[in-house]
Amino acid sequence: MTIPFTQCSEKLGYLILQLAKNFIVYMAMVVACNGLHFLLKPYSQPRITSDIVVGIVLGNIPFLRKLFDEFNRAFGFIMDFGMMCYMFALGIEMDPNVLFKRPNKDALVAYTAILCTFVISIAMVPFLHFFSRHTGVAFTISVSALLASSASPVLTRLLTNMKIGKSDIGKLVIAAGMHSDLVCLLIFSICYIFMPTDAYCIGHHSERTLKNAIKTIIAVVVQTTFTAMVSPIFMAWVNNENPEGRPMKGSHLVLSVAFMVLICSPSTLYDFSPVLSAFMTGICLPRDGRVSKWIISKINYMLSTIFFPMFFLWMGNAANVTQFRPGDPTTWLRFFIPILIVVTGKIVGTLISGAILGFNWRESILIGLLLVTKGHFQIYMAIKVLTCRIKDGADSSGLLSVASIFFSVVHAPAVVTQIIKRARKRAPTHSNALQLLKPSSELRIFLCLHGLDNVPSSINFMEISRGISDPGMVIYVAEIIELTEHISSVMQNGEGVQSNTIKDKAVVEMREQITNLFQAYIDNDGDGITLKRALALSTINNMAQNICVLAEDLMIALIILPFHRNQRQDGKLDGGNPGFRHVNRKLLKNSPCSVGILVNRGFGSIGKISRSQQSVKVAAIFIGGRDDREALCYVGRVAWHQGVHVTVIRFLVDTSAESTRLAAYRVSLPEEEEMGLDDECFAQFYEQHIVGGRIAYLEKHLSNASETFSTLKSFEGEYSLVIVGRKAGANSVLTKGMNDWQQCPELGPIGDVLSGPDFSKSVSVLIIQQHKLRGELDGLDEDFTIM
Repeated sequence: MTIPFTQCSEKLGYLILQLAKNFIVYMAMVVACNGLHFLLKPYSQPRITSDIVVGIVLGNIPFLRKLFDEFNRAFGFIMDFGMMCYMFALGIEMDPNVLFKRPNKDALVAYTAILCTFVISIAMVPFLHFFSRHTGVAFTISVSALLASSASPVLTRLLTNMKIGKSDIGKLVIAAGMHSDLVCLLIFSICYIFMPTDAYCIGHHSERTLKNAIKTIIAVVVQTTFTAMVSPIFMAWVNNENPEGRPMKGSHLVLSVAFMVLICSPSTLYDFSPVLSAFMTGICLPRDGRVSKWIISKINYMLSTIFFPMFFLWMGNAANVTQFRPGDPTTWLRFFIPILIVVTGKIVGTLISGAILGFNWRESILIGLLLVTKGHFQIYMAIKVLTCRIKDGADSSGLLSVASIFFSVVHAPAVVTQIIKRARKRAPTHSNALQLLKPSSELRIFLCLHGLDNVPSSINFMEISRGISDPGMVIYVAEIIELTEHISSVMQNGEGVQSNTIKDKAVVEMREQITNLFQAYIDNDGDGITLKRALALSTINNMAQNICVLAEDLMIALIILPFHRNQRQDGKLDGGNPGFRHVNRKLLKNSPCSVGILVNRGFGSIGKISRSQQSVKVAAIFIGGRDDREALCYVGRVAWHQGVHVTVIRFLVDTSAESTRLAAYRVSLPEEEEMGLDDECFAQFYEQHIVGGRIAYLEKHLSNASETFSTLKSFEGEYSLVIVGRKAGANSVLTKGMNDWQQCPELGPIGDVLSGPDFSKSVSVLIIQQHKLRGELDGLDEDFTIM
């Protein structure tokens, strides 16, 4: 009994040693992939490029190749299982219903690119002699489908990481990539039914007969139909039993996973690829719901942390560098012809679709170059084909296939960079913030009104904002009118944009009165002011978007909105219009320029502002931050008016107070940079306006939000108008805690206090927010438009 026991121990020890070696190789692969990805991050390369490079290098080390050969069969099973999970998650994220809808522009771009690539590929593939046995029509179409496909997960991650996923071209490319993946994978799955079962080394060798093909078709249809009919019912039951906000029950998770395994498993019974079966099953499952989101997140985590390092090591082993024949001309033909087919097909297709849709030809080419991108599934299928060639005794072209896929990805960051460069050239050249406005440029203001009640305060706002007559300012006075059923029923529709004519008598009369009042002011004393009229007519939900489009088209620098609450006879503010509040909030979030909200407490009832004597007192509060700097720039314009006495009050942190001394040490580096910008801006403002005596200046050294509140209360009755920035900057210790009792967060902490019911009934407030580019692209909004 000793000898068998010793042999068993030695065998077990050997297996444990080999397992330890494999684990060390796996960890080395993980470290190397992450390290190279970090080094390539400045070049915006997607992770797949670093993974391919590391996989080829480590996969061709002789010691590792020998170790890999011992576990080749086990690795094959792991690759198949991992790819099944990958395709299952990919299928869940796709919507097959788009195939039955009228093609939109995304689908048109995808379909024309697929068709052109198909035509070229079908004509060229039979002459490539890549494959030793399988050259039938079904196999040729399946290879053409792989060449015509786009790796939508790689493409989506790339565009998202490079911050153009929300732009018009980014959305189009992502959607077109999803369409390409869906259509090409469906074609590939159908063609697989008519190919020999080992065409891609996924089964044992047997030729397909017509009877077997029909049997497989029926089985696939039954499987997908069953999944499409039963899975929504089952998933809906699990989702209803596990509402959002509660942890999912373990028994339901087990049932869900078991159900998904069950509907994916029958494919082996009728000689259909388990990988393609997982994809076909995935597209039949509902995308929405907690279960689908949970399974996608878990699969993606497993793939990125465990599977992909092994996958690219397996790929590197198949891409045998020693069998590369650079002196053979056919080697280079096999390398360049697939790339040429894909690039030519995609670019020709996008040029055709671009001509149909009216795209610029340069953008069409850039879209085609992005749709060239290939990914994990294409690598998997290429390696499977090459495995068949090795079995047939042919030389391996694994390195060529992997290199072709690598070069279909590595160029994508440069293409995205070119898109961003072209978008920056097309970005508006006008300043969409007061702080960026050149002294020689006219100020363009979009002045919104709810009705006749806003006219007096709006005229006084125009008066104090006029600045110097040269270059002057352009005011677009626009009524915000909700599109009701009655107004819509009597509206006369014209041709083109902004050509509808309102026939509602009350609206027409109101607009005429507003026009007459403003025109009378301009005729009497409108030096340096150019008055123009506009109209924002829309439903409440679309009103903000309508105003944004108008502001962008008219190159507006500042939008002025009336507060949604009006002052009553007793001096207090009413409950307000929730629809107008919704519009104000959306504009603060999405406006293409700076925004001001005017809280009117008698600013229009002070009468005409004299230009010969100082009859109006205006205060500006400066704490810090981009919004306060914007407000300060506006105050510099108001200071030119001879009838306005302006006082700038700067709130500074009292560093001698014990309560703020500890907070001062917690200022982060970005806050230090923000404070530096505040000091620079205020120093320039001080030199231009305060030193000459045009503006009065006060400093308040405060310790906390309580002292800030008390100081604001002391303004009661002293000023007609207080101008503030919406958000405080680095000195937020002076406003910390004010958010806890805010009634109108859209006004910011200071603006909310000044407009609150406990404050003065005679002090109006102007809250200003500086325009900020959304996203992290320098000089561009993340949702820029280039198409």
